[in-house]
Amino acid sequence: MTAPTLDATSVGIREFRADLAEYIAGDAPITITKHGETVGVFVPLRRPSAEDVQRLLEAAAAFREAMPLTEAEVEEIAADFDALRRGRPLPSASSK
Repeated sequence: MTAPTLDATSVGIREFRADLAEYIAGDAPITITKHGETVGVFVPLRRPSAEDVQRLLEAAAAFREAMPLTEAEVEEIAADFDALRRGRPLPSASSK
């Protein structure tokens, strides 16, 4: 599966962490990578205007189209993430 693309600057996670204040003050989306793989997208919102909200809704719709998931799949991913973050076994592995 191919990740959705944005017109965004791409930076490594360490650089993103180091320059976070600069990115927050900016107005351009930032694609965050780890070992060359995209792991996230940061979209700064200085003033949440109606236009900002509309752009975010459009980005969310494009993401859902590119990566359609059911509510149950989203909940499973969130539970797996939480377990990994806490160093626990994956709940999805025990249910299969």
